[in-house]
Amino acid sequence: MFLAKTDRWYMERTIPLLAGIFTIVSLGLGILVSPYWFILTGLVGVNQMILSLTGFCPMTILLDRLGCKSRITQ
Repeated sequence: MFLAKTDRWYMERTIPLLAGIFTIVSLGLGILVSPYWFILTGLVGVNQMILSLTGFCPMTILLDRLGCKSRITQ
């Protein structure tokens, strides 16, 4: 079993949190406002697959510029 350290908000912990928030919000907006919001849900899923397969994620670039650091050393 893997337990992530929760002592601070590092990059590898922030990305799944943001993906979950975007998914829940877009599902709610898709149900309550317009089904076109489900496109955002799909884009979040595609971005997660791209991250898993290639290691590239646009959100990591933004978070790095905002000062969120990674626990993985280069």
